[in-house]
Amino acid sequence: MPTVFQSKVYSACSQIPEGCFSTYAEMSKALRSSPRAVGQALKRNPYAPTVPCHRVIASDFTLGGYSGKLHCQKKVDYLLKEGIHFEGGKVIKADQQKVFTSKQFKMDTLEQVSTSAV
Repeated sequence: MPTVFQSKVYSACSQIPEGCFSTYAEMSKALRSSPRAVGQALKRNPYAPTVPCHRVIASDFTLGGYSGKLHCQKKVDYLLKEGIHFEGGKVIKADQQKVFTSKQFKMDTLEQVSTSAV
């Protein structure tokens, strides 16, 4: 069963539209948390890919702490299908404007999140 914080992370992550991505840092700003805490919650995401944790990457536009080669390739494959392209392990410059920023998250909807809503 996800914690309250994990539920908020999953709810925020669900707001990132297909064809866009966010970063651990942008999500942590919106949640008033730390990038590491967001990453740990996403690492335990029981709702993937419905809750699209593959759409969250590092601030330097690399995949970040996503574990395992198979999982990294899976994340890249999901993002490629959604129109996010990589070169040299980073999101290409032309796609970097597709970042979903902390200001775009609707925080009022996160306050009332429950595990049944995710």
